[in-house]
Amino acid sequence: MSALPLNLRKQALIIFIKNAESGKVKTRLAKDIGNENALTIYKFLLDHTRQVASALDVSRLLFYGSRIDPDDEWPEELYKKMVQKGHDLGTRMFNAFKEAFYQGCEQVIIIGSDCPEIDPGLLRTAFTKLEAYDFVLGPARDGGYYLLGMNYLENRLFINKNWSTDSVALDTLKDIQELNKLCYLMPELHDIDTIEDLSPELKKMIQPAH
Repeated sequence: MSALPLNLRKQALIIFIKNAESGKVKTRLAKDIGNENALTIYKFLLDHTRQVASALDVSRLLFYGSRIDPDDEWPEELYKKMVQKGHDLGTRMFNAFKEAFYQGCEQVIIIGSDCPEIDPGLLRTAFTKLEAYDFVLGPARDGGYYLLGMNYLENRLFINKNWSTDSVALDTLKDIQELNKLCYLMPELHDIDTIEDLSPELKKMIQPAH
């Protein structure tokens, strides 16, 4: 496992991103608006996620989908950069949480880069709730979740899930209930996956096909 800075804080924010490459991001959205427009939307979401994460006084662990980009917009003095490892999303998330707890973090939250409604106040609330709850879950309107937080590593939440389906959040909550643990539910927000998810402001970014 890679070493983290010596000033690692007890609270850690894990951010999962994909490398911003045309044809490899927002593929469901791209079916309706094209690869280049989907890339433009994804870059906007990356910028928003970075602004939100940078506003927090926590350790920030940035996990790329395929390779580390040392020259991108994520400053290395603020973000510890790594690559996601695992054969499915659950394994990749588990390994990221394991890394954070291994390095001594006590409250760990993971987010993706698909939620334009997420903000620093919401993340601060999630960290605060981890002082009284075992887990924090931010359900998405499509049945998944945009945020998961925990104060200990629980493998059960990452196995036997149909990832990228509308059952993920409910199945995760069921696991927590069966573990007899406490979970705080954050407000339900929406991720950007399809053209129906785009706000009027985001739709203005779409350029007509030539």
